[in-house]
Amino acid sequence: MNEDLTITPSLVIPAADLSWEFSRSGGPGGQSVNTADTRARVRFALARCDRLSPGAKARLAAAHPGWLTSDGDLVLTSDQHRSRWQNVVDVRRRLAAAIADALVRPAYRVATRPTRSSQARRVDEKKKRGGTKSGRGKPRDDE
Repeated sequence: MNEDLTITPSLVIPAADLSWEFSRSGGPGGQSVNTADTRARVRFALARCDRLSPGAKARLAAAHPGWLTSDGDLVLTSDQHRSRWQNVVDVRRRLAAAIADALVRPAYRVATRPTRSSQARRVDEKKKRGGTKSGRGKPRDDE
């Protein structure tokens, strides 16, 4: 558990920013579920981490509001597996994937206007469709 978390070759989260807790799991495990502390919970000190940019921190917090505590920490839990080690690996993998996703800046969208010909095509198609639908009505008496 005292291992650094490698996100990319140039970004490593130090083990000091991660704190681990283990508890009894309600998941699979048979009889050993009542005796072994297999649930893994990691607390990532997001607010105090100096390895991530403020933008990446904001994107990470916005993408996973359910993981965020009032202290500004991210808390992830896993009890999917029977062994503590597999749950630790699962939590580390999920946290690394979430941080890697937050590192990607969203593409800046440049607003464009439709061309005059595309607007004309759209209006013509709407008129054609409206004519088709109006022909489906009940016949009028004046015809």
